[in-house]
Amino acid sequence: MSNEKQNDWALLSKIRPSHAIFPVLIGLGVIGYMLYRDFDPSVFNNISFTFKSFLAIVVALLCMFGRDLGYVIRIRVLSNNELSWKRAFRIIMLWEFTSAITPSAVGGTSVAVVYVNREGIKLGRSSAIVLMTSFLDELYFIVMFPLVVLLAGSANLFNISTLSADAIGMGVVSIVLIAYSLKFAYVLLISYGLFINPQGIKWLLVKIFSLPFLKKWRAGAEKTGDDIIVASQEFKQKNVKFWIRAILSTFLSWSSRYLVANALIVAFFAVSDHFVLFARQLVIWIMMLVMPTPGGSGFAEYIFTYFCGDMIITDPGMKMAAATLISLLWRLVTYYPYLLIGAIIFPRWVVKLITRKN
Repeated sequence: MSNEKQNDWALLSKIRPSHAIFPVLIGLGVIGYMLYRDFDPSVFNNISFTFKSFLAIVVALLCMFGRDLGYVIRIRVLSNNELSWKRAFRIIMLWEFTSAITPSAVGGTSVAVVYVNREGIKLGRSSAIVLMTSFLDELYFIVMFPLVVLLAGSANLFNISTLSADAIGMGVVSIVLIAYSLKFAYVLLISYGLFINPQGIKWLLVKIFSLPFLKKWRAGAEKTGDDIIVASQEFKQKNVKFWIRAILSTFLSWSSRYLVANALIVAFFAVSDHFVLFARQLVIWIMMLVMPTPGGSGFAEYIFTYFCGDMIITDPGMKMAAATLISLLWRLVTYYPYLLIGAIIFPRWVVKLITRKN
């Protein structure tokens, strides 16, 4: 077996459907703790399931469909439509599953190259496609964050009535600024490599990771440099139509993701400001860059409850209970389905690979 295939199997062997148990336990544990500490059963007195609730939940599910549709369209665009709709959907579900069971700071990027490659795209182009998806995702955050700060206002974005401004408010701002700075530096580096001087970026990466305390990551830096060179050759000459489709599908995916919570809250309560709620979710995802738990589990539930809870219109004494319930529902719609779908698809996909290999 070639070294390439051995590396693929080494990566895949680290992924097991049973790993989905850990983020579920962490997330439900945090939700359980918050319910135990803050829950008020009287919150159910203000909840009734009406036709409006039904429509709002349908909208939330349509937003999730838009999220996945955007990803599928984008990966087909980046592959020049060489990936069929079925194969593109399978890659996205496997990718989402891997991201859901690995720390948010790590994600499923390295394994995503294997997924794309094993679905019929050559290894070099697979690396280029995955690198470009990462670049487009980070570009979305780089552009949208200052835009939402400008439109929503920093006071509305970070003035959280349910938190102590000193204790957690400043911590939130610090985490966001650090994570945004990392994303901004990444986009600058990759932009220069993709569109101006890919060989120069590879040289720089190799030099940096030749330092004594970074030497053990030098091989990975060289691989990243090679990926940038291949991606530059692949995408540098693309026309405007290509980039419009790639950028719009990215916008569709991420924006649909953030509108899910708006729809879920409207199903049972009311929202004080839909755009500010949308903007705060973007901030949450920027913060999740530095979270060590699988899929941001635990942190996502906690920060959503406290960061977005004051946007829910209900009796002041029941805001925390209402926010905790919405947080649970939000994760049930946006996170746990990928654990279930991935746990079903991944073993079958691996068996198919083994059969093909034999």
